[in-house]
Amino acid sequence: MKNQGNSMQPQNPNAQAQQSLDHLHNAVAMAQSHPSEQQIEQANNSLAKAQQAVDQAEEKSNQGAAQLARSELQEEQENLQSLQ
Repeated sequence: MKNQGNSMQPQNPNAQAQQSLDHLHNAVAMAQSHPSEQQIEQANNSLAKAQQAVDQAEEKSNQGAAQLARSELQEEQENLQSLQ
């Protein structure tokens, strides 16, 4: 039987970007509610991963979805910057 992939690791660049954005959103929300150095660092790490995933989505997939992901990324980045 062929390996159909793991549902925790979507193959589609847009799905990977959205998953990274979801993680980023959660990390930023945690940093906002508990603004410790560790929480902010974790949110910054999530931001870096999300930026990479969105960059890949822009290169390899539907531009409309990638633009939406870029917009979400910028919003979360602004939220995180307000904590620093």
